[in-house]
Amino acid sequence: MMRQYELVERVTRYNPDADEALLNKAYVYAMQKHGSQTRASGDPYFSHPLEVAAILTNLRLDDATIAVALLHDTIEDTDATRAEIDNLFGHEIGKLVDGLTKIKRLDLVSRKAKQAENFRKLLLAIADDVRVLLVKLADRLHNMRTLHHMPEHKRGRIAEETMEIYAPLAGRMGMHDMREELEDISFKTLNPDAYETITERLDGLRERSMDMIASIEKTLTERLAERGMAAVVQAREKRPYSIFRKMQRKSIGFEQLSDIYGFRVVVGTVEACYRVLGVIHTAWPTVPGRFKDYISTPKQNDYRSIHTTIVGPSRQRVELQIRTASMDRVAEFGIAAHALYKDGEFGGRNIASHTDDSRAYEWLRRTIDLLSQGDTPEEFLEHTKLELFHDQVFCFSPKGRLIALPRGATPIDFAYAVHTDVGNTCVGCKINGKIMPLVTELRNGDEVEIVRSAAQTPPPAWENIAITGKARAAIRRATRESVRKQYSALGEHILQRAFARANKSYSENLLKVALEEHNFPSLDEMMAAVGRGNIGAGEVLKSVHPDYQDERAHHTPRAPEEGWFDLKKATGLKFRIPVDQLHADAPDTNDDDTADPALPIRGLSGDVPVRFAPDGGAVPGDRIVGILTPEEGLTIYPIQSPALKEFDDQADRWVDVRWDIDVDDPERFPARLTIAAVNEPGSLATIAQVIGENNGNIDNVKMVRKAEDFHQMIIDLEVWDLKHLNRIINQLRSKPNVSSVSRVNG
Repeated sequence: MMRQYELVERVTRYNPDADEALLNKAYVYAMQKHGSQTRASGDPYFSHPLEVAAILTNLRLDDATIAVALLHDTIEDTDATRAEIDNLFGHEIGKLVDGLTKIKRLDLVSRKAKQAENFRKLLLAIADDVRVLLVKLADRLHNMRTLHHMPEHKRGRIAEETMEIYAPLAGRMGMHDMREELEDISFKTLNPDAYETITERLDGLRERSMDMIASIEKTLTERLAERGMAAVVQAREKRPYSIFRKMQRKSIGFEQLSDIYGFRVVVGTVEACYRVLGVIHTAWPTVPGRFKDYISTPKQNDYRSIHTTIVGPSRQRVELQIRTASMDRVAEFGIAAHALYKDGEFGGRNIASHTDDSRAYEWLRRTIDLLSQGDTPEEFLEHTKLELFHDQVFCFSPKGRLIALPRGATPIDFAYAVHTDVGNTCVGCKINGKIMPLVTELRNGDEVEIVRSAAQTPPPAWENIAITGKARAAIRRATRESVRKQYSALGEHILQRAFARANKSYSENLLKVALEEHNFPSLDEMMAAVGRGNIGAGEVLKSVHPDYQDERAHHTPRAPEEGWFDLKKATGLKFRIPVDQLHADAPDTNDDDTADPALPIRGLSGDVPVRFAPDGGAVPGDRIVGILTPEEGLTIYPIQSPALKEFDDQADRWVDVRWDIDVDDPERFPARLTIAAVNEPGSLATIAQVIGENNGNIDNVKMVRKAEDFHQMIIDLEVWDLKHLNRIINQLRSKPNVSSVSRVNG
C-alpha cells in the first residue's frame, strides 16, 4: 500500500505548488475513518481510495481532486458527515465528496426507473463539477481491476454496468486508455472464452510481428529525419475487446483484420503534422477511403489527429495516426488533459461557463439539457445510451455549419441538431442538392438542406427513424403536445355543451374560478383533463356556479320531460341516458339468444340491447358515450376509444351516457390490457399475482409470440373502476420482467 509521503511526492512531481498539508490531512483522516474495514480481497479498505488517488495522479490532476479521491467513500461507509468534511477540508471538497456519495450505487440491472434516475443523478453531479466524473471513473477502474475478488454472482452485473455506462462515458470524455481498459476487463468477465481466444491469437501474432514492427518504426523515423523532421514513431496494438467488436461488426475472422497494429507519429506542431502527411503520401501509396482529418474537424470528445493508411514497407497495410504531443495527451487522458485542469485552475466552476473549452462539455451540456425537457427517466436513459455507443459522421448545412451526428443518423436527426423548431417543422430534405427521403442514412461530408412548413407537426413514427436522443425526445414531446391539444379542444367542447345544457353562463374568465379549486396550472390543462375524463364537466360547472345541481346526484328515475331515463332503476346497468337524445327509429328487438339483455326504454319503439365495446370495455371513471346501431343496439365506449372515429360524421347516433354507481352495491367492469413481457419462466405467474393481489379478476388470457425474447399477452380482466385499473397497470409496469403495459380502448 502506498505510503503518505509517496502520494505527496507523486503530486508534487507534476505540481510543485500542491497543498501538501491538504493531502497529508486527507490521507490521515481517510485512513482513520476506514480503520479496520477490509475489502473482499482481505486488504485494508483504505487501500481502495488510495489506489483511486494514485490513478488520478497519473492523470496529473490537482491536489483538491486527489483529496476528494482519498475521501470519496468516507460519508457512505464510515461515520463521517458532510458537515465534518466541510469543516475540515472546505465547502468545495465537501460538495464533491457528497456528490460522489449520492451516485455511488448505479445499478443498471435493477428496475428501469431506478437505474435511469441514478444515471440522472450521475450526470447532474458531473454537470455541477466534472471532477466528480473523473473520481467516479477512477473509482470504477480500480474496482474493475480487483473484480476477481468479488463473488462470482456479482461480477457479471458489475461488468455489465461498466460496459454499458462507464466505458462509453469515459470514451465520450476523450479518456481513451481508461475506456479501453474498462472494456477489456468487462469483456474478460462477460465473455471469458472469446477473450482468451483473442488474447492467445494476439500473443502468437506479436511474436511473429516483432521484426516487422521494428522495421516499420525505423523506416518511418529515418524517412522523416531525411526531410529534417524530428518525430517519435510508436507502434500500438489493438486491444482484445476492440478486435472482438470489429470482428462482430464486420463479420470477419481474426486473420482478415488489417489494423491490429498501427503506428503513431508524434511531432511538435500542427504544421509539422501536415508536412509528415505529405512525406508519407509521396513515399508510399495510400489506401483509398482510409483518410480522416480530425485536426481540422475534431471529434466531439476533443480528439484531434490525422488518420491515414498506406501500403508501406514489405507491401503490407500500415495505419498511421499523426498528431502533436498535446493532441496525444488529450487522446490519452481526455478532459483530464484539458487546459481547464492545468496550472491549478480548477476552482469548482460550473461547466456551463466553459462553452468554448471543450467539445466533450458540449455533449455533456446537451445531454443534461434533456433532463429539463420532461422526459421520463427511462426515456432519458435510452436516449443517452444511444448516443454513448455511436461513432460519428460530419455533415454540413447550406451555410457551411458543421453538424456532428451519430453514425446511421438521418436528415431528421440533422434537423433537430440544428434546432428543435427546425425538426418540428421539417417536411423534406435535400442531400447534396438532390431531394431525398427523410429516412436516408447520412454520410461524412453530406450537405443537408431541410425543407420546412409552418403547418407541419412531427409524426409519431419519426421516433422509430431518428437515432439521436435529442430528436427522439423532441418528437415524443411534440406528439404529447399534439395529443394534449386535441384533448383540450375536446374538453372545451364538452364544457360548452355542459354549461349550455345547464343554462349557465360560460366564459374563460368564469372558468378561472375552477383552476385553484382543482389545482390546474392553466385553463388549457383543465380542459385537457376534462377531455381525458380525469375530471367531469359537472365538477367544473359546480365550481363556477355553486348553485348548480348535478342531475347525477339523484338516484330516483326522472320522467322523460326532465331529460334523463334511469337505466339503473329499470335494468341494473350503471348508466343513465338523456331521453331527448333517443329517437323513435331505434333498432328492433334482437332475437339472437346470445345477445345482451334487451332494455325497455320509454320513448323508443322496441327494446334496445345495451352492451360494452367488444375490444376493451369501459370502467367507472372513464367518460363514456353510447353509439346506436341497427345491428347492435346501444354500445358503450370510453371517450378515448379510437373506434369512435368511425362515427364522427354520424352525430345523430351519439348518445350521452353517464355512470351512476351505487357504492353500496359495487360491480366489476371489463377492461383489456396488452402486456409485453420477457419470455422466461414465471413471467405469467408474476403478472397474474399482481392482478390477484390487487383484487382484479382475469377473464381471459391470449398469448402472442412476438420475438425470441418477448411475449405479448392480451389480458381481459374485471375491475371496480379506473383507479383500480390504473393501480394494477402501474404495479405491472414496475416488475422487471414486464417491458410495457397499455390499456386497449375498443
